[in-house]
Amino acid sequence: MKTLLVGATGLLGPEICQRLTAARHQVRALIRPTAHAAKRAALVGLGVELVEGDLKDAASLARACDGVHAVISTASSTLSRQAGDSIETVDQQGQLALVEAARQAGVDHFVFVSFRENPNIQFPLTVAKRAVERALKSSGMAYTILQASYFMEVWLTPALGFDVANGKVRLYGEGSRPISWISYRDVARAAAAAVTEGTARNMVVELGGPQALSPREVVRMFEAAGAREIATESVPEAALEAQIKAATDSLQKSFAGLMLQCAAGDAIDTTTSSRLFPFQMTSVHDFITAQLAAARV
Repeated sequence: MKTLLVGATGLLGPEICQRLTAARHQVRALIRPTAHAAKRAALVGLGVELVEGDLKDAASLARACDGVHAVISTASSTLSRQAGDSIETVDQQGQLALVEAARQAGVDHFVFVSFRENPNIQFPLTVAKRAVERALKSSGMAYTILQASYFMEVWLTPALGFDVANGKVRLYGEGSRPISWISYRDVARAAAAAVTEGTARNMVVELGGPQALSPREVVRMFEAAGAREIATESVPEAALEAQIKAATDSLQKSFAGLMLQCAAGDAIDTTTSSRLFPFQMTSVHDFITAQLAAARV
């Protein structure tokens, strides 16, 4: 049986490919013609079949889905954006086209990496993700929807203002509400397990790490583990709400929305996910230890 991975050169994709091929699953990856040569080579080295295409090209999706048993999609325009990419063209229309291509090709199981929703905070990426989730539920295919909390490798790094090395951390809102920070590697592991072990078929699973901690608690943990003293600054929730209203670009609106949702907190009851995916997830403490060790090298 063969699995199609869409998003193979992104953050989660390489990890998923490694786990699928290690489990002796055949893997086909949809990659764009512009994909970096080193990333192509890494996939080929794992034994992955490469098929060129784009979520904005429906014909390429039909070719990619032909003859595959399962589809895993992690692709998004939020971290990798090229000409013509937007929340609407990639995360919504493109993913909906992929669901339809998979349905028409007779795919048995579709795994979709999504994110958690706060009903009180709506923005374009939320609209896109929920539209794809609805399409999957009505497609007739078995589906697994993984609604992941905030990736610590993204949100607890300088890219989002969490700059421990320079002793400066930006907090969204007061930074006092708990979040079930999760490692992207654990989300990748769950996505692969959904295919290799048939886990969580026809289920929406909320995925969070082993402990819900507020951003301020994470700051104190870094300091206690040996980081330099950290100064914090807060972006008021009212300012984030104003950003959502003022932004003319859907990606800008969505990043402001994600920050506002972060300010509101995202603590997850992991009872169900721990039963479905009974592996030891990376804790914030593990992440902090690794970050500080890497900084000392």
